[in-house]
Amino acid sequence: MVGLSSFLGLVGQAILLWLCVSGKYPDESTVIRSSKRWLSLPPTPSLPDSGSGGKYADINNIQLWYDVFGTSSSHHSPIIFLHGGLANSDYFGHQVQFFQGKGFKIVTVDSRGHGRSTTDFNIPLGYDLMSEDFVALLDYLHIPKASFVGWSDGAINALNIAAKHPSRVDKVFAFAANYNTSGVMDISLSKVFTTYINRTVLEYDRLSLHPDRYTDFLNQITQMWNTQPNWTESFFSPINSTNVWIVDADHEEAVYRNQQDDMARWLPDGGQLLLPQVSHFAFIQAPDMFNAMLWSFFGQD
Repeated sequence: MVGLSSFLGLVGQAILLWLCVSGKYPDESTVIRSSKRWLSLPPTPSLPDSGSGGKYADINNIQLWYDVFGTSSSHHSPIIFLHGGLANSDYFGHQVQFFQGKGFKIVTVDSRGHGRSTTDFNIPLGYDLMSEDFVALLDYLHIPKASFVGWSDGAINALNIAAKHPSRVDKVFAFAANYNTSGVMDISLSKVFTTYINRTVLEYDRLSLHPDRYTDFLNQITQMWNTQPNWTESFFSPINSTNVWIVDADHEEAVYRNQQDDMARWLPDGGQLLLPQVSHFAFIQAPDMFNAMLWSFFGQD
């Protein structure tokens, strides 16, 4: 979802950082502290202890890493957390911790090529491919229907699943998605976002089963971002909009506001939410507020 030209220059800087400080994680240079929380980038949280440490599923010829927290409930669909581009499931550590003990089964998953999951470098990366991975994971875990929390690329994937597999989706909390490549801002202007990119290089080196393939991974994901998504209003028509919230931050630095406004208009029975005084990283900048909004959406049935 990141603008290609500005992203490539930032990646070069990030790789230089990786060469200088590889192995020194967490690194204070990838943390920003500010009294204005939208200008901060707190440390990446950790996931709670699930007892298993996560597992791998053989999905579509890759090893897809996932973890499960809590137990199934007759009152709530399981919630699948889908992270953003370059990231990993750890970024939702505050949210998973919040839902523990509240009667929900929670599943975190690292998207193909991200975090601990592998990928096939001979196949172009795309939102359809990743979405099918997640639907296959539902099958693998014997989950007939789930709700989704998606951030950025994860929100795009959640909406994609809701449109193409509506019978498998209960609710969608889509944070900071874009529906068209023209809806992406120049993230090179944001210190928060550029620092995030530097951090993800270090995290890839620490978590990936193929840390030496980072350049190949970048080639895959930048090609995807340069061409996808390209949705129009008709794409959203199969989605049960009653159970969808389109969410963003008032200090969003990566996605133009019109992207959220258009999607909310195309999902007329859904909800639109703008989180105050936060940015693309609201879930770690203001986790209590973010969690309260999740609870308002998922916990009031």
